[in-house]
Amino acid sequence: MRAIVITETGGPDVLRWAEVPDPMPPGPGEVRLSITATAINRADLLQRIGEYDPPPGAPAYPGLECSGIIEDAGADVGNWRIGDPALALVSGGGYAEQVVVPAGQLFPVPDGIGLVAGAALPEVACTVWSTVFMRAGLCPGETLLVHGGGSGCGTMAIQLGRAAGARVIVTAGSAEKVNRCVGLGAEAGINYREEDFVARVRELTDGRGADVILDIMGASYLDRNLDALAKDGRLSVIGLQGGQRAELDLGRLVAKRAAVLATSLRARPLEQKAGIVSSVIMNVWPHIASGAVRPVIDRILPVADAAEGHRIVEATKHFGKVVLVVRDQPRPTG
Repeated sequence: MRAIVITETGGPDVLRWAEVPDPMPPGPGEVRLSITATAINRADLLQRIGEYDPPPGAPAYPGLECSGIIEDAGADVGNWRIGDPALALVSGGGYAEQVVVPAGQLFPVPDGIGLVAGAALPEVACTVWSTVFMRAGLCPGETLLVHGGGSGCGTMAIQLGRAAGARVIVTAGSAEKVNRCVGLGAEAGINYREEDFVARVRELTDGRGADVILDIMGASYLDRNLDALAKDGRLSVIGLQGGQRAELDLGRLVAKRAAVLATSLRARPLEQKAGIVSSVIMNVWPHIASGAVRPVIDRILPVADAAEGHRIVEATKHFGKVVLVVRDQPRPTG
């Protein structure tokens, strides 16, 4: 088969579309997916520069999500059958023609969503649902602050937050992105290059602050995120673009009865991933089928142009997801 390989650590030009060995046949509880499309996540950029290795046993090729057709299956894969279309959450290998996936990490293709657009869903849906809802417990009527509202996770968090009956405030790096976030359902947007998000959040919430904050920055935002949190607030850290180390004032945390939650998805045990996938199918997929939530796709590129896709994501020029098409595969009927 062919896959995008990382020839050495470095910039986007180290990515090559090359011949590689086929994956091993699927074992019990696994299927082999013939991949239609995948999508770029910031974790792929970190892997490319040598800062985020795949977990043990995962394919070496980048790509944390994909869509395709089941070509082969081991025993005990539930109701999945050869020929079924599916979306998949993977620990690596999405930028390839084939990948072996645990059956518990497969999703049915939502009604009204094709395989190409569907490739943009698994990683962001699982990340947002597991952090904002399963761990941070966002409730109707609460306020959710989403940093990086124009990112893949940001665009998903806006829509799911609104669908859950929460007020959603976002930060973004341009007036255009702020406006597009509001168009997706955010109540208000803050251009972090021009405004103090803490002061603006307090103003928008009559001084109360945000009940849940979804943060991609880490260290550089920690102090200000605590200022922006409401009493009993929950700060959920899913990215470290602003660094890994910061001083935490526990007194302020105690005074607010607040919680700092940090999590990742890729290296979780299989049973935890399967539980998240099951919960996403139950709770998120109905919103997608109804049209209340949709994949937001900035552009679609051939997988051989993965380097260009990485440049776009690295420069934060995108809004939503950049999708890479591996091959044209019509969804089977009957």
